[in-house]
Amino acid sequence: MSLQLRSPEVTEVNQVAALVNQYASQNIMLPRTPESVTQTLDDWLIAVEPDPSSGRPIVIGCGALVALTEELVEIRSLAVAEGQQGKRIGAQIVLQLVEMARKRRFSQVCALTLSEGFFLKLGFDLVDRWSISPKVWQACIYCPKFHRCDEVAVLMHLTGSPATRKEPLELSASPAWNGLLKWKEWQPLKLAYKQEVELKELDKKEA
Repeated sequence: MSLQLRSPEVTEVNQVAALVNQYASQNIMLPRTPESVTQTLDDWLIAVEPDPSSGRPIVIGCGALVALTEELVEIRSLAVAEGQQGKRIGAQIVLQLVEMARKRRFSQVCALTLSEGFFLKLGFDLVDRWSISPKVWQACIYCPKFHRCDEVAVLMHLTGSPATRKEPLELSASPAWNGLLKWKEWQPLKLAYKQEVELKELDKKEA
């Protein structure tokens, strides 16, 4: 059996969580519990190959879709096992997730990443992090790196002609603090955005 891309089975949930948490421990991505993976099993895609000793499939890559709005979905928890990089496993997972999003009739796919070049080669575009739906930050706001986040946002349009793919569905010159979420839900994000701007200004003065 060669490399396969497929949905995970319940018996593989612990492997998926362990792979993600290996990178979460390095503050590269947010952690996932086996329970959270189980609850969203249909949204995950894994790459498996046979164990050399037992022949049983082992998880060497994973990724998941998280719906932010009816039109926008995010790729999260994209991870490839150490020693397996450079084999285009991550690229295959992303492209398959894009197809999953297309079949589910989403109009856009986004991601937050430290490797924008990887996504740009796959057809994504760079966008302002704060231009994406605020729901993307509801998980990130609890990340210890949030106020000094070095991730960038990428976006791919799945529908429309090239002439109509210039702006994200929720893109604006500045964060749209009204209309997308309830007032109380926006306040932590608005404060976080203000703090991030202040930290950037402080970094410039110290440089």
